[in-house]
Amino acid sequence: MKLRLLAALVVLAGCGSSGGAASVEPAEGAVRLQKIGSFDSPVYVTSPPADNSRLFVVEQGGTVRVVKGGKPLSTPFLDVSDKITTGSEQGLLSIAFPPDYASSGRFYVFYTDNDGDEAVVEYRRRSEDVADPGSARLLMKVADPETNHNGGLLLFGPDDHLYIGIGDGGGAGDQHGARGNAQSLGTLLGKILRIDPRASGSRPYTIPSDNPFVNRPGAKSEIYSYGLRNPWRFSFDRSTGDLTIGDVGQNEVEEIDFVRKGKGRGANFGWRPFEGRARYAPGESAPGHVKPVIAQSHGAGNCSITGGVFVRDRGVSLYNRYVFGDFCKGRIYKAKLRRGKASGVKPTKLKVSSLSSFGEDARGRVYAVSLDGPVYRIAARR
Repeated sequence: MKLRLLAALVVLAGCGSSGGAASVEPAEGAVRLQKIGSFDSPVYVTSPPADNSRLFVVEQGGTVRVVKGGKPLSTPFLDVSDKITTGSEQGLLSIAFPPDYASSGRFYVFYTDNDGDEAVVEYRRRSEDVADPGSARLLMKVADPETNHNGGLLLFGPDDHLYIGIGDGGGAGDQHGARGNAQSLGTLLGKILRIDPRASGSRPYTIPSDNPFVNRPGAKSEIYSYGLRNPWRFSFDRSTGDLTIGDVGQNEVEEIDFVRKGKGRGANFGWRPFEGRARYAPGESAPGHVKPVIAQSHGAGNCSITGGVFVRDRGVSLYNRYVFGDFCKGRIYKAKLRRGKASGVKPTKLKVSSLSSFGEDARGRVYAVSLDGPVYRIAARR
């Protein structure tokens, strides 16, 4: 997301929350958008592993809501509204549940704190529907010089480690540092990080020994991938473990990056020397960088890519396709992805205004989120 969207985001932050009566939106062939509820500026949805009855909806203003048995609960699961800076691209941006959540009760949130910096915080649940607000344990705080390009997604990968997407520090052109932050291994900005969230000695988390830059002088050991402008939403294919990243562009190009399972380790995705497949910074290089499999121009009405997921819900006709979209355009696209190439990149008939995110529940069903308030499930047409 980018500065030109700030006014729209601020306006949308006032959306009200309401009940969850299901409704049907325009269909794409054999699928449709089924509304599961309306929320206050929702930015992400997910479920704990193996919990088939609950969906957790993250609201940008600082609350996490539970949809249980298809109905939104009135009491928030978590409220951190007093701990965050919100508005524009800031706020509470995601929640992640580890594989052992059922037994440990631990979970993690990403937000911009009262200083405007990125924070990753561990909490514990009090019950299955309510968290313990007094259990907060700060894992990581990353200083951020600007209000935009925060990244914001937490995901547990196929290796059970916690992956953290963080933007390049904001502003335009990645102007912080001699070559910007994204190409510098000396900063956590403009990266996807990989950690074990369990404490290690005096450190609040553990750095996996097989991270690509462990023991490299001058490099941050938490870095997994780099060369990213704003990896607002990325995903791991629940069937294959492949990594796909929606990296928000500068002025001309939005991009989707794709690598096979494990191939994101140490990968450079090219920003700022390149925006999409085109050169952005003359004279700068990113040797061996991974080129995007999809590049969409602003001339076609795009403004801020919303990275999606591979559909592994066999109940819908989009099965085995990657779905994604754009915040401004709103149209949901489908594609087949393979190493270095995409095919069948086509718009569906499904459209979501102010498309802020995609997500999956424990069954692998896919959701599309509108910052305007509605959350939809991509469902089979009746």
